[in-house]
Amino acid sequence: MDTAFHGGRTIPRALVAGLGLPQESSVEAVLADGRTVALETFGCYLDWFGGTCQTQVVASEGAYPLLGTHQLPGRRLAIDYAARTVELT
Repeated sequence: MDTAFHGGRTIPRALVAGLGLPQESSVEAVLADGRTVALETFGCYLDWFGGTCQTQVVASEGAYPLLGTHQLPGRRLAIDYAARTVELT
């Protein structure tokens, strides 16, 4: 979960390639260190809370996917630091 990321999702570039996702565009983003970068976006479909939604994902160089705030409207996010749990309903 990345509450500073207002997009939908980022997934590792290797996973994008493995899934064969089609590139749709690129977007400019300002990173936490203030740099502006161009990020490639890819089209995909997700299973999301019992339904299927069409969305774009951003390819990242990181090892882990990130969920941004674009996917959160109408959802409840609970983070319990002490228990080290995250719940999205």
